[in-house]
Amino acid sequence: MPDLLTPPVAQPWFAHPAAALDSAAEAAALARQATLTKPPGSLGRLESLVVRLAAMQGRERPSLERVRIALFAADHGVAGEGVSAFPQAVTGQMLRNFSAGGAAICVLARGLGAELELVDLGTAGPPLDLPGVRRAQLGPGTANLARGPAMTGHQVAAALAEGRAALVRAQAAGAQLFIAGEMGIANTTSAAALACALLGRPAADLAGPGTGLDAVGVGRKAAVIERALDLHGPHLGEPLEALRRLGGFEIAAMAGAYVACAQAGVPALADGFIAGVAALVAVRLCPGAGDWLIQAHASAEPGHALVLAALGAQPLLDLGLRLGEGSGAALAVPLLRLACALHAEMATFAEAGVSGKVP
Repeated sequence: MPDLLTPPVAQPWFAHPAAALDSAAEAAALARQATLTKPPGSLGRLESLVVRLAAMQGRERPSLERVRIALFAADHGVAGEGVSAFPQAVTGQMLRNFSAGGAAICVLARGLGAELELVDLGTAGPPLDLPGVRRAQLGPGTANLARGPAMTGHQVAAALAEGRAALVRAQAAGAQLFIAGEMGIANTTSAAALACALLGRPAADLAGPGTGLDAVGVGRKAAVIERALDLHGPHLGEPLEALRRLGGFEIAAMAGAYVACAQAGVPALADGFIAGVAALVAVRLCPGAGDWLIQAHASAEPGHALVLAALGAQPLLDLGLRLGEGSGAALAVPLLRLACALHAEMATFAEAGVSGKVP
C-alpha cells in the first residue's frame, strides 16, 4: 500500500508523454493520395512520408517552408586518449568557422533558407565570444569518460534543458521542422560508448573511423570504449545515468531537443550517427518521441546501422556521409519539401479529367 504521507516525486520534464499524432489529418492525407493522378503507391516512400508529416502537423497538406537548425558545439575529455584524428582545438576553430558562415551546414542552411542557431555548450580553452553564437557553457568540455563520469548531474540536466530551450526558440520562430546538428572532437567515441551501453553491444560493433582514423586508431578507440564500459558497467542500466557517464553536452542537448519536439508536436529530422544515438536516448527517456523523429540518412559510421535498427527506422538517404553538423539532415529537406509539393499540387483524377483505376 502506498505511503500517503510521502509526497509524490515530481516527474522530470523529459519523462512527460509525447504529443499524439493527428489521426484525422493522417486519414485525410491518405485519402487524398488515393485520388492523385498516379498509380497507387507509385511514389513509394514519398507517399508514406507525406502522410506521416500530415499526422505530425495536423494538416491534410503539410508544409516545410520554415526550417530551424540548431548546432550544438562541445568538447570531450576523452579526446585526451588519442581517439581522434584531429586535435581538440578544432572544435573551437570550427565554431569560429560556423560563426563566419564558412562551414558546410552554413552553406546548406543558406541554400534552404533555413534559420541556423549556434550554441556553444562548452569548448576547451578560453571562452569564445563570437558573433551569432549563443554562450551556454556548462564547462570546458566533459570529463574523460574513460576515467570517470563525463558529466555531473547538474551538467546533464542543464544540457538536456538547453536542447529543450533551443526547441522553444524554434517554435517561437514558427519552425515547421527542427534539425539538431553537432560539433565536438571525440564525440563519435562518446556516442559509440553510449550506444554500446544502450544496446548491450561490444565496442568493436560501434567504434568507427570518426574524423578519419585508420584501423589501428579504430582499435585504440574500441579499447578506450571497452575500458569505459568496464568502469561504468554497474551504473549503465538506466538511460539518464548512461548519458551522464558516457555522453557529451551536445549529445544530451540533442536528446533534450528531440524529446521537446515530441512533447510540443514539432517534427524533427535527425542527422547521422551521433544524432541517431541522441535519438535513441530520447526514445528511452520518452518512448513516444520516436513518432516525431524522421531519420535523414545512413551514416558511413559502421555503428549507425545498429542504431537505426534499434530505432526501427529506415533513413531517407544513403550517400556515404559522415560529416555531422546536421548536414545530412539538411540535404534531406528538399526531398521532404518536394514530397509535400507533390501531395499538395498534383491534380486529382477528377480535376484532370483522367480515368481512375478500374474497380
